[in-house]
Amino acid sequence: MPKVTVDGVELEVPAGATVLQACELAGKEIPRFCYHERLSIAGNCRMCLVEVKPGPPKPQASCALPAGEGQEIRTDSEMVKKAREGVMEFLLINHPLDCPICDQGGECDLQDQSVAYGRGGSRYHEHKRAVTEKNMGPLIKTTMTRCIHCTRCVRFSEEIAGVDEIGAFYRGETMQISTYLEQAAKHEMSANVIDLCPVGALTSRPYAFEARPWELKKTLGIDVSDAIGANIRIDSRGREVLRVLPRVNDDVNEEWISDKARYMVDGLVKRRLDKPYLRRDGKLVAATWNEAFEAIATLKPGKSIAAVAGDMLDCETMFAAKKLVGALGSDLLEGRQTGMDYDTSSLAAVNFNSTLSGIETADAILIVGSNVRVEAPLVNVRLRKAVKRGAKVFLIGPKWETTFGGEFLGDDLSVLGNLPAHVSEALKGATRPAIIVGGAGLGRGGLEASLALASEFKLVRDLEDGTKWNGFNVLHMAASRMGGLMLGYAQKGGIADLVAAKPKVLLSLGADEVDYTRFADSMIVYIGHHGDKGAHAADVILPASAYTEKAGTYVNTEGRVQWADKAVFAPGDAREDWTILRALADAFGVSVGFDSFEELRAAMISEVPALGIEGLADYGSDLPAGGGSAAGQIAYPVKDFYMTNPIARASATMQQCSAELLHGEEIAEAAE
Repeated sequence: MPKVTVDGVELEVPAGATVLQACELAGKEIPRFCYHERLSIAGNCRMCLVEVKPGPPKPQASCALPAGEGQEIRTDSEMVKKAREGVMEFLLINHPLDCPICDQGGECDLQDQSVAYGRGGSRYHEHKRAVTEKNMGPLIKTTMTRCIHCTRCVRFSEEIAGVDEIGAFYRGETMQISTYLEQAAKHEMSANVIDLCPVGALTSRPYAFEARPWELKKTLGIDVSDAIGANIRIDSRGREVLRVLPRVNDDVNEEWISDKARYMVDGLVKRRLDKPYLRRDGKLVAATWNEAFEAIATLKPGKSIAAVAGDMLDCETMFAAKKLVGALGSDLLEGRQTGMDYDTSSLAAVNFNSTLSGIETADAILIVGSNVRVEAPLVNVRLRKAVKRGAKVFLIGPKWETTFGGEFLGDDLSVLGNLPAHVSEALKGATRPAIIVGGAGLGRGGLEASLALASEFKLVRDLEDGTKWNGFNVLHMAASRMGGLMLGYAQKGGIADLVAAKPKVLLSLGADEVDYTRFADSMIVYIGHHGDKGAHAADVILPASAYTEKAGTYVNTEGRVQWADKAVFAPGDAREDWTILRALADAFGVSVGFDSFEELRAAMISEVPALGIEGLADYGSDLPAGGGSAAGQIAYPVKDFYMTNPIARASATMQQCSAELLHGEEIAEAAE
């Protein structure tokens, strides 16, 4: 580890560190525009200049200069100060003076650094150049006159997202950043370039001119659009969520989120259920809460009651429903809405055991029945890192456009029982072999056959460094899935078991993917927040809260327990889910053992202690033996990335993305 001196303070820095990183370890702030910790080094903004001895008698770009033994680094000398002022003066030659109308105003790196490191005046009087606005699709608003050519957006698209959609045209003063052929950016992570842009060149189109950052209340939340549990910040004003931004969590989402997680929030105010409804003479009519509860209670279901959990539920809601159903003497609980039926007796067998960050270190990966790019874009980012490190990836399922290469072996589950020799050799010879089973690979014996492979290839093993490796992974698609499995929301026969029981009352907890025609003889009580498929089939609708309108516990696909806070209040007469279930208990005349949210959470943690500890739940590392044969054509469940849940389906932005980015060519052909 080399020793360097930064402004008179001597310290050791890791081998391979840059001068910029050495300065940050010493507690010095180094201005930068092009440098980003998760992107390759470009060294083209020159704002991070420092003075280094021994070396040439001029300032040097610290982001691209390796730290070496005996270096004396100055970050506050007169030479450095003048150099930075000169660079800032150059950067602002063509930058327009439109801060008052720029959406980046108030959270702009260029504003902050020009105040801290600029001259305070310009010596240039030439006309500023102008660049036409570029088309980057319905999510990204461009004002390329502001662009300072830091190329962060270019490097993100190439290195993180894995699609070459954004690049630089021309050279020198005429250089421009644009998408190729003026097409929209179509990949699932495209809007992250908005966060990366240090100026106002790339901003959010749906959020444009909506608010200033100092007007917003910031709340910590968890994304529920998929099972990854990305950490987000919910920005709201009054009772409306205006935007969602990613929070840094290296173990989960690093600092990225998918476009759906970011932009589906405008659906929170559309198609909302804000009052109870009862079905009378075949039509849903508005009712009071008392009328709704009386209609349910008069049925007197007794033990004949069941609950189905939706994909975006928090653990507290599921636990409250479990206590209500249990108080009535029933244990009919299910969360796998579409009818999936697989063994859940071992949670380790249905968990993403490698962890999201750990899958990057795998050196041979077999993906079974998962279009990772649309089912979990943040896992796709991790797989790209694994491939960059030399991992071999094999896929079983219909072909899709991967961003990491990989070899497709076939689209039938029977391939699991007859892997090609080179695939078996790769998995056997790997130090960290891994299998990822997606939603389309869990049924028809797919899980059992994959577990047999886990035993054959010794996916659970002790490594030479003393750590334990578990390479067996199940990639779920529902934010509520692992929490639901921990709380017992899984019947041995799946949803078919509930159908066979013919319950008098079916509690639909935001479950919008169920085939309700199979419950024609049941009273369907829908407790949810959107007028989606579940509400259309309901006999009684009780308006509940969306994920931004309640505090809750969520468990992601790797078994990580995370907590979210309440950002805004639910509209109209809608109530938080647990309060509705508590009132239902009174209507049925039973006790559920809690009267407040704190009591509810304490009771839940008492029953499932793992839900009270933030971090990875311990499911053990022992996997069932597996076995048997798997067969059947694989069909990926996600047909439209932008339309996978009721909030997204209500979102005008997601509808526009679906129409323009997924179905644009079909629409154009139909028009012709």
